[in-house]
Amino acid sequence: MHIPDGYLSPQTCAVTYAAALPFWYVASRRVSALMQTRAVPLIAVVSAFCFVVMMFNLPLPGGTSGHAVGMTIAAIVLGPWPAVAAISIALLVQAVFFGDGGLTAYGANCLNMGIVGPFAGWALYHLFAGSSGVASRRRVVAAALAGYLSINVAALCAGVEFGVQPMLFHAADGTPLYAPYPLSVAVPAMLIGHLTFAGLAEAVITGGLVAYLQRADPTLLTSPGRGSRTEAGTEAGTEFGKDTAAGAGWRGTRRLWAGVGALMVLSPLGLLAAGTAWGEWRAADFASRAGRDAMAAASGAAPPQAPPAGLARLSEIWTAPMPDYAPAFLHSEIFGYILSAMVGGGLIVLVFAGLSALAARRRIDA
Repeated sequence: MHIPDGYLSPQTCAVTYAAALPFWYVASRRVSALMQTRAVPLIAVVSAFCFVVMMFNLPLPGGTSGHAVGMTIAAIVLGPWPAVAAISIALLVQAVFFGDGGLTAYGANCLNMGIVGPFAGWALYHLFAGSSGVASRRRVVAAALAGYLSINVAALCAGVEFGVQPMLFHAADGTPLYAPYPLSVAVPAMLIGHLTFAGLAEAVITGGLVAYLQRADPTLLTSPGRGSRTEAGTEAGTEFGKDTAAGAGWRGTRRLWAGVGALMVLSPLGLLAAGTAWGEWRAADFASRAGRDAMAAASGAAPPQAPPAGLARLSEIWTAPMPDYAPAFLHSEIFGYILSAMVGGGLIVLVFAGLSALAARRRIDA
């Protein structure tokens, strides 16, 4: 679901950036109020979790691959606005350092996975959970359903963004300049894979983690700033608690970080899924027999004989230092993947630590 550079026109990219900006602004204001609290490690660990989960590629129909995102569990644990910040930073690290998603398409990727997905998941979770207690089994079912539906809503948005390109942006002879497949191809191609394996993975992750947190730390299931009635009848969730992972700083989140660390070690399992995610083919694949066959099999329609002109031009706008999670200095794909997961997680920690330090400096200056 990570749209690369070149698949969306500059106009579409500008629109998606403009649509995402108000959400980034509000999210930054909400999160800045937390940067001087002990909640920073929780936001960071959720962001790192989403980063690593997206490295676990799954085989999808048509010979392509996909992945879960963790968008709904992020919104459930943090609340929707901090989830926007957490996922947006994870996507930024992926785009800049690993070439997973384009810089020009960063606004679109954040809009789909970091804004629409978390807000849809959060709203659906609370709709399905109703007034049930935090420890209720209904919450697990609600989380799984919300996770399943939210990732499909995000996939639908991506499919529409792909599909309008040949209709709106083409040469005088009708040749597409960017993504070459129309809505009739792009939307089904995106949804089929997510209605099946990727959606089910998101459902299992979201429901499973809610079930785990019900036993391990139920206060994490009461989104900060919202308030949620617990079974004991007390009001919780209005702030990050002092004795929970939410409020106990880096030490209090050590179990969560241990879980993310285990996922980093297991991340090479994501290499087992063969095939490129739909809509993430390189410009060179349009001229390759194997690439064209893969595109045709996944789309049900033959691709253009050559890469669209705009796609070829924009695809070279940025070269990531560790493209495809494969450091050039490591000849082992497995160790390269693990190292990439660790580097990505470390970069996310540095970003949030830097934001926290900046907030502290501003507070002193004020």
